[in-house]
Amino acid sequence: MSVHVLLFDAGSENEGIHSLELNGATVVLLFEDRDDAERYAGLLEAQDFPVPTVEAIERREMEEFCSNAGYEARFVPSGFLPQTPEERLLIAPPEKNMDVTTWRDQPEPVAESLPAEEPITTGNSELEDFRRRLEGLL
Repeated sequence: MSVHVLLFDAGSENEGIHSLELNGATVVLLFEDRDDAERYAGLLEAQDFPVPTVEAIERREMEEFCSNAGYEARFVPSGFLPQTPEERLLIAPPEKNMDVTTWRDQPEPVAESLPAEEPITTGNSELEDFRRRLEGLL
């Protein structure tokens, strides 16, 4: 079964794969549906992120690649509906991304993470707990 991943500079020496930093792990998204992957790529482009290419690769091959690289492969099934704020990142990138101006100089694939922002104050303890965990990633 093929999955769809987002690659930067596909086929070049500087090829990189899109990833997220979640709970201290580097996560590579494996989209079942090409349209979902293309929509995610469009959302990245709208945030002035480098434009990725959607590539179909065998799921087993991607899972092996991720395992060997120390990454977590996260499968995003067609029609996926997030249940938590963290799962929302599997269908839409964070509002802010890691600075990628030097990603081509890095030996590892480009990673996307949530930057520190001013504290959010709300009465929702679940939201506050999630915010603290996200800040802990930084």
